Amino acid sequence: MSSHRVARLGGELKREIAAILEREVKDPRLEMVSVVAVNIAPDGCAAHIYVSPLSAAHSKDEVAAALGSAAGYIRRELGHRLKTRSIPELFFHVDESIAYGVRMTTAIERQIEADEQAAAGRPPEDPDKYKD
Repeated sequence: MSSHRVARLGGELKREIAAILEREVKDPRLEMVSVVAVNIAPDGCAAHIYVSPLSAAHSKDEVAAALGSAAGYIRRELGHRLKTRSIPELFFHVDESIAYGVRMTTAIERQIEADEQAAAGRPPEDPDKYKD
């Protein structure tokens, strides 16, 4: 399969899997899940889907188990929606990069606030102290 076709199929899979997870899968462990990336094998027989849980209500293992149990349903729905001869085998991976980014942003914001509070308590700096 050409690289252009693989990239196009990856985009279609990402969009359709996100729609299926959002609207059709009724598992409460998959309520707040975002599809981050889709990597398809060059021959189109396997697809690795990276998803990120947006809430901390369920653990990484629970989300992975829910995705594993819903993989057959999702693949069947993709077969109905996509105009391809074959649907790749789906392999789901839980990616926590979004949650890690949120944690890091929060930590940076807390440190900036602490630095600003510490700077507010110091006396003003003498602008002439380096003129010798």
